Amino acid sequence: MILYHGSKFKIEKPEYHKVKPINDYGYGFYCTEYPDLGREWSVGINHDGCLNIYDLDTTGLSLLDLNEYGILTWLSVLLENRKFELDTPLAREAVKYIKNEFGIDYKKYDLIKGYRADDSYFSFAWDFINGVISFNQLSDAMYLRNWGNQIVLKSLKSFEHIKWISSETVEKEIWLPQREKRDSIARNAYHSINREYIKGDLYIVKIIDEEIKKDDARLQ
Repeated sequence: MILYHGSKFKIEKPEYHKVKPINDYGYGFYCTEYPDLGREWSVGINHDGCLNIYDLDTTGLSLLDLNEYGILTWLSVLLENRKFELDTPLAREAVKYIKNEFGIDYKKYDLIKGYRADDSYFSFAWDFINGVISFNQLSDAMYLRNWGNQIVLKSLKSFEHIKWISSETVEKEIWLPQREKRDSIARNAYHSINREYIKGDLYIVKIIDEEIKKDDARLQ
């Protein structure tokens, strides 16, 4: 598998003990299969970036593909690792319920594949937790942004399977506007979705009150 990692720096040898502990899926080395996404993630307002290119030998590595488990399982992992301001009783109860009923033992896997919770994804999830949008509206918003997943190396074993191939300089003048454009398209698409209250739809209050589980057909 060829992977791309956007950074300020060239990283010829990713090291297990030097990655950031706080991110979407916790401790790990975050990559993508899409070079343009890697380029966009590498740049900042004040700096150019570096696209690092790797070959990952997946032989013998366990993979958790969150896309196979549904959006609420993805959200349960996100809630374990990202900070949400839980300033209402509903939000606090929603987080507790999603973690308890849709959580998964993600830390035992060598690799995780799933959505990247950039600003637009984060806002979609936040609206759902606060009862602003329904499960179906959340699903529509997420699928509008079908621009690829991130792949995260989680275990020490996985770091032994990755090999640096090359790197390239990424100019912020080109790729920062690209990133902003991508996010703008996602937000505009989100606001184009019908966000009016839909009677009978699955809002978080109904999911909690009816104790809906992960195998419920309405979540498929």
